[in-house]
Amino acid sequence: MKNEYEFTLRMNAEMMKKFLFVSEKEGRTPNNQFLFMLRNNVAYYEKTKGKIKPADLAQIDLSDYEN
Repeated sequence: MKNEYEFTLRMNAEMMKKFLFVSEKEGRTPNNQFLFMLRNNVAYYEKTKGKIKPADLAQIDLSDYEN
């Protein structure tokens, strides 16, 4: 199993500019800013809906995201 994955994210120019603005102001690369936001989103989900169980994660097929 891979440790890192890549995928394409589509957004309009205004959102991209805002994202890059926030990244710069927060002192993060765009990649690190995205990971920061993603971790916060997962933490919020788990806080409000309960922890995601390892057994549930084991059911997710990552083969579509492997090169």
